[in-house]
Amino acid sequence: MHRLLPIVLIPAVMTSLLASCAVLASQGFAGRDDVRAFAREISERNGLDEAEVRAALALVRPQPSIIEAMSRPTEAKPWYQYRPIFLTEKRIADGAKFWREHADRLAQLERQYGVPAEILVAIVGVETDYGRNVGRYTVLDVLATLAFDYPPRASFFRKELEQFFLLARDEKMPLTEVKGSYAGAMGMPQFMPSSYRNFAVDGDGDGRRDLWSSIDDVLASVANYFVRHGWQPGGEVAWPVELAEPARLESLVNRGRDLAAKTSLGELRKAGVSLPPGDDATPAMLIPFREEAGETFWVGLPNFYVITRYNHSAHYAMAVWQLAQAIRERVKIMETQGI
Repeated sequence: MHRLLPIVLIPAVMTSLLASCAVLASQGFAGRDDVRAFAREISERNGLDEAEVRAALALVRPQPSIIEAMSRPTEAKPWYQYRPIFLTEKRIADGAKFWREHADRLAQLERQYGVPAEILVAIVGVETDYGRNVGRYTVLDVLATLAFDYPPRASFFRKELEQFFLLARDEKMPLTEVKGSYAGAMGMPQFMPSSYRNFAVDGDGDGRRDLWSSIDDVLASVANYFVRHGWQPGGEVAWPVELAEPARLESLVNRGRDLAAKTSLGELRKAGVSLPPGDDATPAMLIPFREEAGETFWVGLPNFYVITRYNHSAHYAMAVWQLAQAIRERVKIMETQGI
C-alpha cells in the first residue's frame, strides 16, 4: 500500500499521541535513544552508512496531522457513504479517457500479465485520481513519525522506514524530497516502500522504476503486483447474492478486516445461496455491505481477495471492482459511438 487500513483510535489515546508528537517535534529526532538504535541496527543489517542515516533522521520533524489522519480512515465509513467517493461520473469519464490514451500499452500488459485493463486503470483512479493526487507529505517525515510516535503500528512502520532507506539507495531517490500519502505510500499507484522494492518493475526499459511520471512503469508495476499476489487470469471477481435468511448464515459471513475466505462456493450452495456456475471447491468470502436500507451481500472470489492485498478493505476492493466495470462499459459505449 500501497495504502494500509489505519487503526481507529479513541479520542483520549489520540490526544496523548498528538501531545507526545508535539513535544518530540520541539526536541527533534537526533538525540533520541530509540532513533539512534534504529539507525545503528539498519545500517549494520544493510551496509548503510550510519552517520548518513542519522543525519537524515535528524532532519525529520514529527507531523501531528499524520497521526490525526490515521485515526480517521475513509474505509471505516459505511458502504453507502464510501462508494460515492470513488464511483463518480468524473472518475468514470476520466478513467475511460485514461484507458483510451494508453490503450495499446494496457492491451499489451493484459496479454502479458492476464490482469484486465480496467482493473489497472481503476487502481490508479482510486489511488490517486489518475495521478492528480500523489500525496503532499514528505515520506521520510511520515514514516519516521509513525515508526516512533504511533505505537499501534510502530513495528510495521519501522520496517517500512528501513525499506525506504534501501529504496532511496537502490533508486537514487533524494530521501528528504520524496512526497507521498499520510501513510507513506508513493507514486501514482501508491506503493509502500516494501511494495515498491518488491513489486515495482521497469516497464519502459529505461533502467529505472519511476512510479510518478512513467505510465509504463506504473501500469506494469500494478499488473506485476496483482500477479505476484495470485491473480487468476480470466477469473471472476465478485457476485451479488440475495440471502433469504442472513442470520442463519452469519457464521459464514466475513466481517471487519477478516478477509480470508471462510467458506467455499459448494458450502454456500449447500446453505441455499443461489450462485452462478463455478467449481464448488473455489474459496469464497460472503461479505456484507451496509446500505441505507440495510445490508446487501456479495460473494468475493479469489480475485477479489487479490484486490484486498492492495488495501485490506472489502470496501476498497469493491470500489475498485465497480469502478473498473463502469469504466469498461463507458469505453465500450465510446467505441460504439465512434468517439
